[in-house]
Amino acid sequence: MRILITKSVLLLAGLLSVVGCVDTRKDAKPSNEFSFDFNNPQQTIHSFGASDCWRGQYLGLNWPLEKRNQMADYLFSTEMDELGNPKGIGLSLWRFNIGAGSHEAPDHGGVNPEWRRAECFLDSEGNWDWTKQEGQRWLIQAARDRGVPYMLGFSNAAPYFMTKNGLAHGSEKTPHANLREDCYDDFAAFLAEVSKHLDLDYLSPINEPQWDWNGNSQEGMPATNEECSRLMKALDVELTARNARTKVVFGEAGDIRYLFRSGTDKPERDNQLREIFAADGKYSVAGLSSVAPILTSHSYWSTWPLDTLIQTRAGLKKAMETYLPEQYTYWQTEYCPMEQNADNPQGGNRRDLGMNTALYIARLIHYDLTVSNAASWQSWTAFSEGDYKDGLLFIDDGRFLGNARNANRTETLKHDGVLRTSKLMWIMGNYSFFVRPGMVRLAEAGEASAASVLESGRGLMASAYVDKTDKKVVVVLVNYSDEVQNAELSFPGLPRAYNTREFKFYETSERCDLQYKQTVGSRLAVPARSVVTLVGTD
Repeated sequence: MRILITKSVLLLAGLLSVVGCVDTRKDAKPSNEFSFDFNNPQQTIHSFGASDCWRGQYLGLNWPLEKRNQMADYLFSTEMDELGNPKGIGLSLWRFNIGAGSHEAPDHGGVNPEWRRAECFLDSEGNWDWTKQEGQRWLIQAARDRGVPYMLGFSNAAPYFMTKNGLAHGSEKTPHANLREDCYDDFAAFLAEVSKHLDLDYLSPINEPQWDWNGNSQEGMPATNEECSRLMKALDVELTARNARTKVVFGEAGDIRYLFRSGTDKPERDNQLREIFAADGKYSVAGLSSVAPILTSHSYWSTWPLDTLIQTRAGLKKAMETYLPEQYTYWQTEYCPMEQNADNPQGGNRRDLGMNTALYIARLIHYDLTVSNAASWQSWTAFSEGDYKDGLLFIDDGRFLGNARNANRTETLKHDGVLRTSKLMWIMGNYSFFVRPGMVRLAEAGEASAASVLESGRGLMASAYVDKTDKKVVVVLVNYSDEVQNAELSFPGLPRAYNTREFKFYETSERCDLQYKQTVGSRLAVPARSVVTLVGTD
């Protein structure tokens, strides 16, 4: 039987779904009061992003075009459907993995998992092949076609034929780069040529240099601060010679603390802020025209307990204010929840499409933005075929039973499968779809106590942003608690051109996927265990 779905039926279904999201309970509890000071602007938002690693090589190449376009719409679309719901999450930055050649290298460059190998545009004879990484190139074009403004290329390792051991990863416990002494300029030239050819906005040359990368699980390369600086200086020469517009962003610290602390367990690879970025640092890159005034790190291993989460980010902000010029900004460039704790009992294991992981990361995004003043927040990987909490979109063969890494099943997933959204993807959209590049975060009025900042992490968190061109206010509220939370918003100093009397209300919860619900005022109820975005009406 063929079922005809008319536009009126769709509208009715949409209205019913909206009504289903509305929480009609009355709550007499006192309101959480949030006051955002227009005269105390904080960071200018640059972007929200995610990575193509590693599944994009298959999904962007082999999957049916209709499903590929659906993936791209979920990740990149900034359009609304006819019911006023976002079609996707509107990412504003896309991370492209520049492969080291483990896919075609002898013995696969030592990388065992097939899905984690990567092609290389250059071969050991010096020949370029720009048809490589075709699936990833399809995705980067799909992102551009949907208006994503920023593209970033990142390298996990040097091409295997430039390394000391001939592998795409390290093979011993050492802090030193797996890069031959005579290949620093060659590696820099390779990265610069790829950046120019792909017309990348940003280039991240070394990923998590603190780790030894001496296992066979993926491409990877350690490096000391001195070696990182040496490579960036070579990159500056090569990018300048090509008149490339690409800017180098660096840090990618495996733990935020390696950016600003010394005396850690990685003595030649910590304190990157002082040693590499500060003008008087031992290995300073200050003044290099191709190096952006941006520090980057990953939020792994610093999210628990909550006081650690907050204190480490406050420590980074203080260090930046103390040692770096005002134009420097911070980007959080990779995260998925690997830590095992009371709020994330299984750590990274077991994929979670629901609100537990989504709220855990929403809280992290909130503190990365409001405590460390992150101007960009980037999720680890956009896609996952595994039984792990590492993706925004998940794929399987439709019979997922908690073991998606079965070799036969992952072979079929190279070509087709079931595509599943996650609540994590949608809560990221609560930020990325509405908080657009160029918007400015407003500080809360007054100075909050350490206790209140900590307490909000179990209850209701709020951050506010203004678009000074369109005169629009956006507020994101994260309700971590199991109860409805009342909120009351005010905006001292806000010019009259901005409307804060009425807001469109978009909810992500167990019941809703970034759905438009209704128009509310500045006093409202935030549903339990939800993330809500308020957008001031015109």
